[in-house]
Amino acid sequence: MTYFNPNEPEWRNAPRERQPQPPTFHWITGLLLLGLIFAVVWSIVAPARQRPLHDPSARPRPVLARGELADDEAATIEIFQSASPSVVYITGRDVRRDAFSLNLFEIPSGTGSGFIYDEAGHVVTNYHVIAEGRRWTVTLADQSQFEASFVGAAPDADLAVLRIDANLEQLKPIVVGTSSDLLVGQKVFAIGNPFGLDQTLTTGVLSALGREIRALSGRLIHDVIQTDAAINPGNSGGPLLDSAGRLIGVNTAIASPSGASAGIGFAIPVDTVNRIVPELIRHGKVTRPGLGVAVYNDAVSRTMGMKGVLIQTVQPGSAAERAGLRGTEWTADGRLSYPGDLIVALNGKQVTGQYGLFDALAVYNVGDEITVTYMRGEQPQETKVQLQSLN
Repeated sequence: MTYFNPNEPEWRNAPRERQPQPPTFHWITGLLLLGLIFAVVWSIVAPARQRPLHDPSARPRPVLARGELADDEAATIEIFQSASPSVVYITGRDVRRDAFSLNLFEIPSGTGSGFIYDEAGHVVTNYHVIAEGRRWTVTLADQSQFEASFVGAAPDADLAVLRIDANLEQLKPIVVGTSSDLLVGQKVFAIGNPFGLDQTLTTGVLSALGREIRALSGRLIHDVIQTDAAINPGNSGGPLLDSAGRLIGVNTAIASPSGASAGIGFAIPVDTVNRIVPELIRHGKVTRPGLGVAVYNDAVSRTMGMKGVLIQTVQPGSAAERAGLRGTEWTADGRLSYPGDLIVALNGKQVTGQYGLFDALAVYNVGDEITVTYMRGEQPQETKVQLQSLN
């Protein structure tokens, strides 16, 4: 094996590898580029830093004339200006007794909207707006306030009537329309007091007809109007208007997981309002149509394997007795002798339970004649019944 001695002449004279040199070109170029960027930025910032913060010669910008309002804008404004004086803000209060001092005091019980129904000072709103209160204050569009008296309520329709003693000049009854000829797609306008913000207008379209919602009493309200006009807490009881500014419904509920408007609002149709409110003004309550029977709870019918509404008793002298309907009969020792007639349909519409019977009767009036289909034993039978008034 051969070893090289670096002291030998051959090693000293051997060519050496070239050592790498520092990249002077690259870092000089980077510095030049940074300097250029700094110069550009400074040329922009420096003049701004030199300008004074305040300018004594500042004046308002010239105003550009907008021209005429669009036709639909003008129509919406006219509807609001015409109808808003009829809309009121309702605040309820409940009376409680202090557990220690026994003194009476008032607490808020909810707020909502309403509208002036006639020149006698009657105010229409939702039942659920006033249900928790014992005293109510009605604030008109001119901000005048009145203590309201309770006239009557129809919980099954979520409607109530209050009355205020205001001057005739302050009362502007709302213009009443009809809901029988409404069409999906019509423009609608809602006025109310959402979240306590009075005289608020929202717009939308009529989204659907014939909806059903459930009132506080548990009964179904039929033929309800659905709209996408924004309805929020506080809008309840306010009017829903058509493009002619007429009342077509009373805003009553929303479908929303958050409690705020989600584009699905419901209104009680004005034809229902115009049928119920006069009764509340006349009698303080709604006269409901009925057959004159008492029926068993649905659980009893199910226990007996029956699908329908089992009649428990028939009121003597009632419409049901005149029509030949029979109730359940028992022997003296408590044994079932006759299970009673089982109502299965009204005017051909199937009835499956006691609430279904109540809901089916709600669309009729006292004095209407309907066909009752019932099972007597195994045989289906029919009879005509002229509906009577129920207390």
